[in-house]
Amino acid sequence: MESGSLSRPLVRVRSFLALEGNLAVMLATFLALGMGEELWSRFIPKYLEALGAGAWAIAAYGTLKDLLDAIYPYPGGWLADRLGRRAALVLFAVLAIGGYLLYMAAPSWPWILAGTVLVMAWSSLTLPAIFAVIGDHLPPARRAMGFGVQATLKRLPIILAPPLGGLLIAALGLAGGIRAGLAVTVLLALLGIAILRRAWVETTAPAAPDARSLASLWSEMDPALKRLLLADVLARWAEGIPKVFILLFVIDVLRASAVEFGSLTSVQMIAATLVYLPVARMADRMNRKPFVLLTFAFFALFPLALATARGPVWLTVAFVVAGLRETGEPARKALIVDLAAAGARGRAVGLYYLVRGLAVFAAPLVGGWLWTIDRRLPFYVAFAVGVAGFLVHARWGPSDAPLTPVERRPL
Repeated sequence: MESGSLSRPLVRVRSFLALEGNLAVMLATFLALGMGEELWSRFIPKYLEALGAGAWAIAAYGTLKDLLDAIYPYPGGWLADRLGRRAALVLFAVLAIGGYLLYMAAPSWPWILAGTVLVMAWSSLTLPAIFAVIGDHLPPARRAMGFGVQATLKRLPIILAPPLGGLLIAALGLAGGIRAGLAVTVLLALLGIAILRRAWVETTAPAAPDARSLASLWSEMDPALKRLLLADVLARWAEGIPKVFILLFVIDVLRASAVEFGSLTSVQMIAATLVYLPVARMADRMNRKPFVLLTFAFFALFPLALATARGPVWLTVAFVVAGLRETGEPARKALIVDLAAAGARGRAVGLYYLVRGLAVFAAPLVGGWLWTIDRRLPFYVAFAVGVAGFLVHARWGPSDAPLTPVERRPL
């Protein structure tokens, strides 16, 4: 058989999955760093406990992460537009390496807070660059699939790595296992930088300096995008209130082990991964709103399912529900890109996440206060807030960004 006939199926698969050149390079880089970070990231609350942190310090860690999630996307988007996508991604990876090294050297919990400022560079500063690369390389009718593939590859490390991290902790102790995982992460981050430097072909010229203020960008934002943002804020409050206490609730209240928690995380990610691509395919060809509504519904249901879990079976069901929170994420992200101005895509996405993050970053502090009253209370309050987010999007959320006949392909 000729090599050309052998390659044609691969070309079709690549086209179906929207794996365009630089998009594939970016995804490979995220896969490398994700495998490293997921070895230890979900165990950081216990690491903080081991370093002497109390409930309020753990809540402060969650609040700091959410604050950085809020303020990093806009400068991340500005840098992605101004420096170019590859240079920005390399810079963010280098900053994250500095954070991993601080985590490794930490003699007490305040070092973890300092290191988090750098570690979050990879997950938060890079966010607008991801949206921008997908927007740059894919037409509207393929963007949900692009986000679906990105989300699938992002979750593969979450399926594979947390159980390995739990085994490292079982073998080396909590601190030793986390530090071993951090060492692996540094090596994988260096591999990711090498991939970016060698394989990326810059196709988008760095943008000229933009004198527009944040207020100006906000006034230019599509009203439909603002309505999506309102519902998204409520859904993220439902996520953020109990987020940093999920590990403690599962291990300390429900008496699961670290290895069992890692396995539950894998169950969550398997559930998410199974729905990403088929739902993304449908979301590119149908109204995006029902899929986004499903996501907001599961954001509300997960904390309720976890708080009422009785026994291993119901705990597993709760983490399946947690995975299904991702059902409409490719549709939501594609809708953001559809509604963002193409000429300032990185900054527009960054502004969306800046506003969302600033509105949500205090949620873990509220969760910490509720946790001190009753360990199930954060989950019940999160459920109520999540229901509000679902209702807001059902009533006022945008249905779709209309596609032209050329952009929309037949089923």
